[in-house]
Amino acid sequence: MNFWNGLSIVLATILVVMGLNWLYYYILGKRSATMLSQEEFQEGMRKAQVIDVREKDAFQAGHILGARNIPYTVLSQSYASIRKDMPIYLYDGTRALSVRTANKLRKKGYQNIYILKDGYDSWTGKTKQKS
Repeated sequence: MNFWNGLSIVLATILVVMGLNWLYYYILGKRSATMLSQEEFQEGMRKAQVIDVREKDAFQAGHILGARNIPYTVLSQSYASIRKDMPIYLYDGTRALSVRTANKLRKKGYQNIYILKDGYDSWTGKTKQKS
């Protein structure tokens, strides 16, 4: 019986940590950017800087047509290549990296930051695949 109590405590702790992590990224995302549905993202992307924050190999395997790749890992060396006077549309595989990127950009004075709500993994629009 003692084993099951210990296991229950460990599992409950894991669930609480996962919930807190989700809550942290949810609040951070709300504070740093506006979440866009796929339709909203497609509507505005022609007048925005569309940035894929995944690593280069993931970007080369397939990305949203018209996007450029600025991996989150090199963002701090890439601020000069991102214009402050245009909307910034961010996406990654799911959304976590985009939220972190948006937070960094917001702290550097960027505004009009938008994130693809469900990420590239759910994208059904035009893409460019590695040939």
